[in-house]
Amino acid sequence: MKVLPFKIPKPENDTLVVQEDRATMLYDKLHQHQEIQISLIKKGEGSFIIGDYVGEFSQGNIFIIGENLPHVFHNDPSDGEVHMISLFFMKSSYGDHFFDLPEFKSLNPLFQASNMGIQLKDPSEKLVHSMERITVASKLNRFISFMEILQAISKETMPTLSSAIHRKSYGEEEGKRMRDIFEFSINNFDQNISLNQVAGIANMTPNAFCRYFKQRTNKTYINFLLDIRIGNACKLLTKKTDLSIAEISYKSGFNNLTNFNRKFKSIKGMTPSEFRKKT
Repeated sequence: MKVLPFKIPKPENDTLVVQEDRATMLYDKLHQHQEIQISLIKKGEGSFIIGDYVGEFSQGNIFIIGENLPHVFHNDPSDGEVHMISLFFMKSSYGDHFFDLPEFKSLNPLFQASNMGIQLKDPSEKLVHSMERITVASKLNRFISFMEILQAISKETMPTLSSAIHRKSYGEEEGKRMRDIFEFSINNFDQNISLNQVAGIANMTPNAFCRYFKQRTNKTYINFLLDIRIGNACKLLTKKTDLSIAEISYKSGFNNLTNFNRKFKSIKGMTPSEFRKKT
């Protein structure tokens, strides 16, 4: 299966694809597709990469991912099943100029923001209910629910994720390279990763790799890896109350507690201890 681009299976004569995933492991390969994606996390937790943003997802979150925006959701199978409801559509699904009609002017900020990815951590009950209901609706009611979902999202505060708009459709070779880098990083962030090592994964010299990664993600690889490690530390601080700060530091890829505390505070604005008390 090609990693980038990824083709959404589309039933014949369906303008809107509704997909329900229940699995111990989500599709964990970096990919992009032409369709805009709206996903509700019904159950489960893990990490995600959208564009150049690394974050954590949990039950109740809703994501809006714009067309051709690279993304991947990663969960730990030992944490149990993940249940995700997703909608896939293109702005041209109902006709080339359907969403250009004056009636849909209020949706323009939503479509614009989706280009950088959106995470709604605490969506309205109405929005969540509409996402749940659409899975069992008839075709007509599915369309009505879809319009309700778009309207409800447009009324939410829509914090964008990625700092750069990813309009480029990557070919298979480049997509595989970026996938290998991301997959290696997600699976080995708790180890001592050197630039030489990750550059070897990309089959590049360290200097060439640093330039390549910065151009495509708008951040250095060191900062990208740091985001993954701090994200894991946040998860452990919240879920593993039996672990000490020092143990969490080590399990998140830091071999120096002082450095961990400093990096954590620079990103989260508080110390690990303060973060644990707050959550």
